[in-house]
Amino acid sequence: MERKDRIRRIAYRTAAILLAFCAVRLLAGTKDGKGEKSIGALVLGQTEEAMISFWCPALSFAKDPSGSGILEQLCGQFPVLLFYGEEEEIGLQSESAGTYEAIIRAEGQDDYTDGLSEAELNAPETSQGRVRVDETLQKLLEEENGRTGQAENPQATQEEMKSEMPVEQSGKQEEYRWEFYEKYDALLEEFYAVDATTAADENLLNLNALLGKDLSIQKREDDAPQILIYHTHSQEDFADSVPGDASTTILGVGEFLAQLLREQYGYNVMHHLGQYDVENRDYAYSESLPALEELLDQNPSIEVVIDLHRDAVAEGTKLVTEIEGRPTARFMFFNGLSRLRKHGDIDYLPNENLADNLAFSFQMQVLCNEYYPGLTRKIYLKGYRYNMHLKPRYLLVEMGAQTNTYEECYNACIPLARILDMELSGADFGIRP
Repeated sequence: MERKDRIRRIAYRTAAILLAFCAVRLLAGTKDGKGEKSIGALVLGQTEEAMISFWCPALSFAKDPSGSGILEQLCGQFPVLLFYGEEEEIGLQSESAGTYEAIIRAEGQDDYTDGLSEAELNAPETSQGRVRVDETLQKLLEEENGRTGQAENPQATQEEMKSEMPVEQSGKQEEYRWEFYEKYDALLEEFYAVDATTAADENLLNLNALLGKDLSIQKREDDAPQILIYHTHSQEDFADSVPGDASTTILGVGEFLAQLLREQYGYNVMHHLGQYDVENRDYAYSESLPALEELLDQNPSIEVVIDLHRDAVAEGTKLVTEIEGRPTARFMFFNGLSRLRKHGDIDYLPNENLADNLAFSFQMQVLCNEYYPGLTRKIYLKGYRYNMHLKPRYLLVEMGAQTNTYEECYNACIPLARILDMELSGADFGIRP
């Protein structure tokens, strides 16, 4: 009788806890795609995670040391209970399929930066520690580098642009005094915008590590591809995109960039047109990963991967500048750190190439700032991985935004292709102190 009474008491406690848990779930609901709290969570003044954590000790108390299997049976009906134990910490590192699912979905839901402030949206053209080239020296640089002046037809059609293949020849307009950026705070302020959910530190972002890597490659004499361009979000378009015309979307911008790199700079480029966000963008990164792994396995000669996107910003924001008389979309390099401020490193999303990824985007950013001040926004750091573990030289680019025209984004490919060639050929070793 005593054993039966104990089992009955445990069953009652477990049932009561389950009822309370279900009530919490109903009140808390789920977070929407923007990470906002549900109405129930706001009323209670807690997030769903905090409420679940509150009930975990009670759930662990309901375990049956006699081996009667009560909790095990309940787990069969409520799999979430499998991950509530006496010493297990609830968080992103819990070994559960549900948690992994949540991570993958969060990774794909939104890598846009429309929440950035105006200051964060604009990488400064000059700042303390940077030396601006004066007008006299600029004229000498222009003559030395063969600058030809403004384009004859800045409003050229896309076909004309493709046939002309214009090349940017402007000289270096600014130079950095690197001793100033040995300080972590100065480096962060000048080059990075860090998402509020993400943790960065001096171990990841230090000048010697970022500038000290030689990421140049040798151009190939055979036809094997060296550079892969693809689009996790293939459905992204622009203010004047033509419905049904892929050349006026991010796919067309990617093809123009590929053509420039092939015909103007001599690289073998594969442009992958796979579409992984047609029905649901939430899983675009996980959906594209197997295809990318297969492509890279079949083409081991690929050394550089570029995931080309366009950003989404507030409707009143226009990311545009002028280069050689052409309206040119401003773009941004984007890095995932596989690390969140609240939970630390995300073991589900390891990235052994993180240091190289960060060095690649940083060196590209430096070259862009020195040759085309104002063309790029600050490098954006966010918490997930974004498939950047696939290659050391992996670049995620946000090309303009939905408020740009596709012509502005085509125009931005011209300086981007030139900077890529400078980085990959090692032409400007002056960026390394």
